[in-house]
Amino acid sequence: MTKKTNYRWTVCLLLFFATANNYLDRQILSLTWKDFIAPEFHWTDWHYGWIAGSFSLVYAIGMLFAGSFVDKLGTKRGFTIAMIIWTIASCMHALGGVVTRLFTGIESAEAMIALNCTQTIGAVVSVSMIFMVFCRVALAIGEAANFPASIKATAEYFPKKDRALATAIFNAGATIGALISPLTIPLIAKHMGWEWAFIIGGGVGFLWLAFWIPKYKDNPATNPKVNAAELAYIQQDQDETPVNSEKPQKNLSLLECFKFKQTWAFAFGKFMTDGVWWFFLLWMPAYISDVYGFRSSDTMGQMAIVVMYAIVMVSIFTGGLLPQYFMNKGMNPYAGRMRAMLIFAAFPLLTLLAQPLGETSMWLPVIIIGIAGAAHQSWSANLFSTVSDMIPKTAVATVVGVGGMAGGIGSFLLQPSAGKLFTYAEQTNLVFMGFSGKPAGYFIIFCFCAVAYLIGWSVIKALVPRYKPITN
Repeated sequence: MTKKTNYRWTVCLLLFFATANNYLDRQILSLTWKDFIAPEFHWTDWHYGWIAGSFSLVYAIGMLFAGSFVDKLGTKRGFTIAMIIWTIASCMHALGGVVTRLFTGIESAEAMIALNCTQTIGAVVSVSMIFMVFCRVALAIGEAANFPASIKATAEYFPKKDRALATAIFNAGATIGALISPLTIPLIAKHMGWEWAFIIGGGVGFLWLAFWIPKYKDNPATNPKVNAAELAYIQQDQDETPVNSEKPQKNLSLLECFKFKQTWAFAFGKFMTDGVWWFFLLWMPAYISDVYGFRSSDTMGQMAIVVMYAIVMVSIFTGGLLPQYFMNKGMNPYAGRMRAMLIFAAFPLLTLLAQPLGETSMWLPVIIIGIAGAAHQSWSANLFSTVSDMIPKTAVATVVGVGGMAGGIGSFLLQPSAGKLFTYAEQTNLVFMGFSGKPAGYFIIFCFCAVAYLIGWSVIKALVPRYKPITN
């Protein structure tokens, strides 16, 4: 008997590194704005909130079309084009200071920092924000294709029972990217300038393309690295048309996908929870700085972020193995994932304790938020897998794009709201549940984060109470 090849795991590894790069690039701004960029451009939390929100909004819209884009062009071509766009966009952020000085007539970054003229400061803020929003928009357009393309590749190279594990592994790239970022980006910004953080971090995408282009084939049946035994394993699900069948699957249009409750269930789950993850990702460096006084370039600030994301790494195992355990007990894929997702949805309730337990030390909030982040990644891996379980392969990326749009909208609503709330809380010394100032603002957002997953799970279960694959 011919020994089965395992090339599908090489594909998973490529997706892992792409996702790590995706999150590394989007993290650069969150790790540099507070301590390095804001003094130069005179940004407040409100300004950063809108810049972060612009990324979320365009990412949301981009996800809607990125899914259809990937389905039409194929995984390989679609992902290649997307990576080129977001890599160039990430590097472009480095030109923010040059462009701002060019349009305002200020000669140097030092002169820009020392400004005391309200009118000139307003011009610096406006020009820098407009340029950074442009860069974030371009970054969002490219990055929007990462998850639709990755989920589609997973559906092409993995049977249903392995998809949650494969998704959990490549999705862990988000955690690795977020973990590497605080260890490298602030140091690069501190010693070389914040511009180099974007150039070096963004340039990693070109290295990834050097491996992706020669190694990936859209159809495993045409991949010389996949032998007959592995192909049979990949295509073991009898309820789906094999990818090399003579009878091709019908393409579902974007509008047709909206007819299915499965699409709406996935979209609502993303809408309720993506903003929570992005809040942790985009605001935790600022939270540690605002509440505990540790800059992102300080050893303690870096260690706090590293510990948080190290805890999130647990999701590599829980995200795939827990639903697989339920499926091995006889549950169908959807029932197994939903039971696992209910367990994961309960853990973010711990964020209600983050502020009360953090009165004397930052480490308990860091640990709690790390646990909530791990729960999110485990939840997300299984939520993504419900799409490949029930949606035809020809429409997987499209439906993932619809859900990504919903998640981006949720994040767009949350990030600027958080920025506005934190600025308001600081200016008015807002009091809430025993906390005052910015800590009160953070506690309000943590309250939402705590219940978002249980609300999302309840609505998903109501819309799709049982396993029901869509056939075309």
